[in-house]
Order: sequence, then structure tokens, then C-alpha cells
Amino acid sequence: MDDLSWETLDSAVDYACPGFDVRRDEVRFPSGETDGFHYVDEPPAVVVLPLTPDGDAVVIDEWRQAVGRVNRGIPAGTMEPEDGGDESADGGATDDAIERAAARELAEETGYEADAFERLTTVEPTNGMADSVHHHVLATGCEPTAERELDHNESISVETVPYDDLLAAVVDDELRDGRAVTAVLWYELLHR
Repeated sequence: MDDLSWETLDSAVDYACPGFDVRRDEVRFPSGETDGFHYVDEPPAVVVLPLTPDGDAVVIDEWRQAVGRVNRGIPAGTMEPEDGGDESADGGATDDAIERAAARELAEETGYEADAFERLTTVEPTNGMADSVHHHVLATGCEPTAERELDHNESISVETVPYDDLLAAVVDDELRDGRAVTAVLWYELLHR
């Protein structure tokens, strides 16, 4: 596969904003030609599929400015330095760091806390245009015992739905959030 590799000659941030940067790498292709390649550079994130003791899913409805509508999904967010762990460029975080981030995001966005966490998978959802790494986590035994702490730019409502209704929304193309779809499908593959 080395004959497919691009060589990075230089790298710089062209545009920085809260949450992500737009980076430009000067690269050399296997042919020897060079060119610039732009991509979104963002920290690794966790995506949490929370289930109550009764097996219902805790879901969120959140305004998504990029698509101009309220979007149904599940808690997700950037891993923070206080989550700990040694993040590598490929998003390889320790299980403890992923669990801490998942617990924090679950509490902040929904007010729920979980009895247990289990990593479902780690994916690169848009690796043709971003270096995003998403760690998908199952949270079980979730109860509304925490205080919500939404960021200033989050508009989120929380509810529980029967898990089978959430799965049906995936199958019927009603659930559009790719992170939530990935978590539900991995849960189906591993646990049902």
C-alpha cells in the first residue's frame, strides 16, 4: 500500500474557529506531482447510545444550523483534555478516556447518568474531507440523575423512546443523524 501513500511536505491551518480548523497540506502524490489538499481538522469525539433500565433509548432533538432544521440524534461531543488519555493523530484513545468523555457528554446534554459503558466501535465518518474520529459507546442503566450543562450554542430537548422505535426510524430513513444511525446499527450487530 506504500505505493498509494501521499507525502506531506508542509501543513498549516488556513482557517480556525471553535470546534474545528480548516487545514491545508502540501502533498506529493505517488506520481511525483505536488498540490494542496484542504480538510477539516477536528478533535476526536464520542457518540453515546443511552439505554434506560427498561431498554428505552434516550434521544435528543437539536437544532442543526448546517441543515436548517431540528435533528433527532443521541448525545455526542468532542473529547476534552479533562477526559484524560493519550490521544494520537488517529484518535486512538484509552477506554477510560472514552468512558469519561461519554459520561460527561451524556450528563451535559441529557441530564442522565449510566451504570455501565461499552465501546461499540470507532469510525472515521468523513475521511475524504475530514480527520474526524468518532468513538461510539453504549451506555446502559441510564437514569435522569445529573444536571444538564448545555453549551451556549446548543438548543437541545431530551426524551425517551422505545428502542424498537429508534431502530424503525433508522430503517425507515427518518433518523438522519449519521452518528446515531452508526451507533444503533453497531448495537444491533453486537447485542441483538
